[in-house]
Amino acid sequence: MKAKTLFRKLYSKEVPLKLESGKSLDSVSVAYQTFGKLNKNKTNVILINHALTGNAHVAGIITEEELQNSKTIPQLYKYNKMYFGKEGWWSPLIGKGKAIDTQKHFVICPNVLGSCYGTTGPASKNHSTKKLYRMNFPEVTVRDMVRVQKALLDSFGITKIKMAIGGSLGGMQVLEWASMYGDFVESIMPIATSAAHSPWAIGLNEASRNAIINDPKWNKGNYKKQPEAGLKLARKIAMLTYRSYDSFNKKFGRKINLSQKQKNYFEVESYLDYQGNKLTKRFDANTYLYLSKAMDLHDIGKDRGGVKKVLKNIKCKTNCVGINSDILYPAKEQKEMASYIPKATYSEIDSPHGHDAFLIEFEQLEKIIRKFLY
Repeated sequence: MKAKTLFRKLYSKEVPLKLESGKSLDSVSVAYQTFGKLNKNKTNVILINHALTGNAHVAGIITEEELQNSKTIPQLYKYNKMYFGKEGWWSPLIGKGKAIDTQKHFVICPNVLGSCYGTTGPASKNHSTKKLYRMNFPEVTVRDMVRVQKALLDSFGITKIKMAIGGSLGGMQVLEWASMYGDFVESIMPIATSAAHSPWAIGLNEASRNAIINDPKWNKGNYKKQPEAGLKLARKIAMLTYRSYDSFNKKFGRKINLSQKQKNYFEVESYLDYQGNKLTKRFDANTYLYLSKAMDLHDIGKDRGGVKKVLKNIKCKTNCVGINSDILYPAKEQKEMASYIPKATYSEIDSPHGHDAFLIEFEQLEKIIRKFLY
């Protein structure tokens, strides 16, 4: 399969997107990728939601056509150049005969509102001012992201989602889909996520944001070149929460990277440098601030009578998936969610890799998805 990012403009001055903050956007461009075909009734839809620094490239190989297709969107072009010839982040799960079978289902993965990968966000141009939004972009929430996705699916004439699935920030969107449009969604699979962002996760995000805004080159968001030192440090902080004690011990131990000139340069330090540098080449600092804040604001119980009440009212068939080594969203969060949702079961990924296991343990995920979906 080839990866191809498509774009669709939604909303207008007459019918703007009304945000949870009270502000509005009168034009939103949405980037998305699709695989498979819609059935006659437009009900065979699998909606996949991505994580914080992810995008719509969920499957398929990036070709020269896709590279040229993304030239007008700096971060997407850089991403496509970096991953040229490579498959999407969930490719082992999506395709002919795979757990998410593209012969049976129409798979769609939208890039979230506020991103820098083709959907309108702080790195986009404000058509009213002809300048980049930067920090003038309005605050967005997970509910806002889901409203945009619903408008996108409505534009296809889609009448039912067979399953909504995603991990981390993607899982937050999945839970909001069930809360906001429960009659539209047949089943959900939130993975390694929470019903309301914990103070632990909020604190870690705040540390990452501070790394960015305290970089002098951030310049209150008015940078011409990415504030690399700040964004790199933010990524390092995040990477420590995406893995686990056992994962780092097994992968690095106290091994020294002898290829480095620095004395006692541990391999774990080299790894964090590598991950930090890689993100600065494909992501936008202001986008990181906005999306991480949206995660902190996530609370499905807000203005609805509390988390437990909302979970108890979810009508969809549900499978909450936890990871036994996840320190960012401990498995007990998913177990608790499953205990309140009437039609819920719980599955667990057994892995030393921590939060990132939902992007690594494909064999286990394959079995979990097949058992739930079929």
